[in-house]
Amino acid sequence: MTELGIGIGWRPEIAEAVEGLSGLDWVEVVAENICADHLPDSLTRLRRRGVTVVPHGVSLGLGGADRPDPARLAALGEKAVALGAPLVTEHIAFVRAGGALTASPALEAGHLLPVPRTRDALDVLCENVRIAQDALPVPLALENIAALISWPGEEMTEGRFLAELVERTGVRLLIDVANLHTNHVNRGEDPARALSELPVEAIAYVHVAGGVERDGVWHDTHAHPVPRPVLDVLADLASRVSPPGVLLERDDDFPPAEELAEELAVIRATVAGASVAGASVGRSAAAEKSAGRPLLIGAGARVSGGPMPGAVADAPPAVPEAVAPVPVRGGGARQPSGTPSVEGARQRLGLAQASLLSALVAGTPVPEGFDSRRIGVQSRALAAKRAGVVAKVAPELPGILGREFRPAFLAYARSRPMSGGYRRDALDFAEHLLLAGRPEDPAAHRLLTRWWQDRSGSRPPGPATRLLRAARHALVRR
Repeated sequence: MTELGIGIGWRPEIAEAVEGLSGLDWVEVVAENICADHLPDSLTRLRRRGVTVVPHGVSLGLGGADRPDPARLAALGEKAVALGAPLVTEHIAFVRAGGALTASPALEAGHLLPVPRTRDALDVLCENVRIAQDALPVPLALENIAALISWPGEEMTEGRFLAELVERTGVRLLIDVANLHTNHVNRGEDPARALSELPVEAIAYVHVAGGVERDGVWHDTHAHPVPRPVLDVLADLASRVSPPGVLLERDDDFPPAEELAEELAVIRATVAGASVAGASVGRSAAAEKSAGRPLLIGAGARVSGGPMPGAVADAPPAVPEAVAPVPVRGGGARQPSGTPSVEGARQRLGLAQASLLSALVAGTPVPEGFDSRRIGVQSRALAAKRAGVVAKVAPELPGILGREFRPAFLAYARSRPMSGGYRRDALDFAEHLLLAGRPEDPAAHRLLTRWWQDRSGSRPPGPATRLLRAARHALVRR
């Protein structure tokens, strides 16, 4: 396992501050925000100083029902090679649904959404992970995500789900302790239980981030200082295993460089303090064992190698996958890639995810078993994120529309699910306004028309095109 140390998420807004941080061991960069053949100068300078750079993907959607997109995998691999990265990371999430698999409109979430912790979802995820591992030039690690909503009928805890994923694929884990805290507040899940169940020896590194609680819901904003409860979860993890790396994430409302340095110092001290405490517990346990007393390992005991919790130490070797299914701890069997069992799981998972995502972004009825209030919270959060990202990728739009931009975009998002990337979303939003004769101010209308024409390479759509698009949007909402 590569020893990374203490790092920070590199973002263009804080590039200069990151370069000025003393004692920085490594950085992580959002893979979709860079080009392999044209790396930002700041990252190039950091690499020359010996700072490790790890690409962190957000768009693969390995938890989705479809197989990973070969083009996305190739692009992620190219960036890993260009950065000389020791590994790449992604998320245990789905980000899109619908399409050919379900014979329904293709929808994009623009956000990481949770997969159900079921056998179907695990079978699909494992096959997708193996496809990704075969395509990538470096090891892969996957991150647990924060969630506002829970799937009905889940069959496993988060820790158990992650443990089986690791056992069946050998994938590394990126454990986000802020996400464990988020799921504690939002879904009543115990972070300590998750840590006790997952194979901590598979951890590649750890994320730490801030958030805020509003109306009983914790929002993982990455725009606030790291709170004490998140640091407590970090301490618990570090008392169990020495994490190869710990990284501070910040994506908005960036503080001065001095505050970033202070947060990194607190994180470093938290890990060091927990490691000392954990080592003390480990020495005490070893002394009891050597004295012939019963060995009682508590929640603070450190783990360093050995079988995963509940594993059989002397299990027979697995049968090659081409010959027979490989036994899986905890019941069930790993099916060879592409078996009818996995194909059926893909179909069932695809229908469930398309139904949920349609409710979130297209206003269709909430699927049975979900909390309607939480679905509403998540839906509004997705629309707000879309507005924020569109404002960043197309800053001219807020400039042209002024205070009208945000309410106009949120009204548009309620009936226009995203089917492509954010740049396409910005063009579709501008077209939507122009078709409605907005903005009413003639000067702003001319500016928006010119902006749309320059980027779309088209004239404003005629009546036939408008009718076709209206029919398409109506179909999405059915």
